[in-house]
Amino acid sequence: MIQTYSVFIYQFCFISLAGAIFLFTGCEVNKKSISANNSNLSTVDFWLSDQNKSIIFSKQITGADTGKTKAKLISNIDVNIDQTFQTMDGFGFALNGGSALNLYKMNFKSRENLFQELFGQDSQSVGVSYLRISIGASDLDEFPFSYSDLPSGEVDLEMKKFSLKHDERYLIPILKEILDISPNIKIMASPWSAPTWMKSNKKTKGGKLLPEFYEAYSKYFVKYITLMAEKDIVIEAVTVQNEPLHDGNNPSMHMSAIEQLNFIKDYLGPEFLKNNISTKIIIYDHNADNINYPISILNDAVARKFVDGSAFHLYGGDINSLSELKKLHPDKNLYFTEQWVGFPSDLYGDLRWHIRNIVIGASRNWCKTVLEWNLASDENQDPHTVGGCKNCLGAVTVTNNNVKRNTAYYAIAHVSKFVPPGSKRINSSIISYLPNVAFLTADNKIVVIVLNDSDKKINFNINSNLQSIHSSLTPGSIGTYVWNLQG
Repeated sequence: MIQTYSVFIYQFCFISLAGAIFLFTGCEVNKKSISANNSNLSTVDFWLSDQNKSIIFSKQITGADTGKTKAKLISNIDVNIDQTFQTMDGFGFALNGGSALNLYKMNFKSRENLFQELFGQDSQSVGVSYLRISIGASDLDEFPFSYSDLPSGEVDLEMKKFSLKHDERYLIPILKEILDISPNIKIMASPWSAPTWMKSNKKTKGGKLLPEFYEAYSKYFVKYITLMAEKDIVIEAVTVQNEPLHDGNNPSMHMSAIEQLNFIKDYLGPEFLKNNISTKIIIYDHNADNINYPISILNDAVARKFVDGSAFHLYGGDINSLSELKKLHPDKNLYFTEQWVGFPSDLYGDLRWHIRNIVIGASRNWCKTVLEWNLASDENQDPHTVGGCKNCLGAVTVTNNNVKRNTAYYAIAHVSKFVPPGSKRINSSIISYLPNVAFLTADNKIVVIVLNDSDKKINFNINSNLQSIHSSLTPGSIGTYVWNLQG
């Protein structure tokens, strides 16, 4: 029997990223005393994606051996279970209205089989554990809408005409089916736009939230969360505005950092407090090239009290910038909430990019969620609004009850199947040509995702307190390694 005990302390942790060394005073160090008896360790589970062998996310019976190879030219990834970082909330996808529509069109049995594969609680599932939905329409709905669409000139300051009728067609029924399979799945919600009557240009695209409607819009959020809860759909977190600096989408809305700060500080935060809303407020929800936006909000002593953390996409900037934000505000969380795959997709090439930058990069830079955009499209990448994304490829393509699995599916599967919510990221060596990330699950499994980002085959060891293993990967291939402890 392996006996364990845990003592949590805080110490200084030095982390090197892209040539820089960051000092954190809030790293959690998990001290474990584990009898490292190799007889108590099973062989390593090894899942591989390798274009050279025409393999995509497939469990291998060879290719990962226990024991360390001591040859001089072998690379070593050292994993330290005693140094832990963020606790993971989950991995998953955006379930926008268009995704819900495509899934709703499937017959029940086909959809149930797909949902068991995505969200099931057994070893056959890929273990998707987090979803992001839109508050009102996103650009991957059939048309723009809000929950307070009124005739020109009318307003509804108290949300008496608020209605979820559009979501009740497809999104809510689909969510309920998912929750039946995975009742603990977490859901984040993000608005693409406020109702048009609250906006400067009175249009779904662009414009700003008028200050005279800040209070009404805060009530809009509360009404949404409350009505969804009445339908047994718990909204874990909201972001204040999807891509607040990109107002060319449809729908969309521009919201500067100071506008978001004032809205949270004086309206949204107090309204949540008054109504006992426990849903987390997450700021920014845009690219990694502007960390000053969330920093300016978190620097405000009052606004930051209402804010759980910041959300990011990677259509611009460097994923490592997120650690600079964490260094300045170590008590606030980070979330990665969106990255699209364009159609047509280079499956293995795009997978390599997403594993390196999103699965590994976002996780190594403190993100508690890793979410891809979007869950399901049809064979024409429909639906979308006029002016919305025309070539956003779903994680799955649904055509007449047939399902094709695409880049985003495999990127998330490489981690979600093995790293459930509550797992902790642990320290692992930074090697430029072998980017990797490691986790420790609640049941003491070590999970390491490794990408060979070079142009040659690499032999390497993964060494930990518990056991060393040896493996190799061809150029561009991805391996997920799981070390199973036997009690």
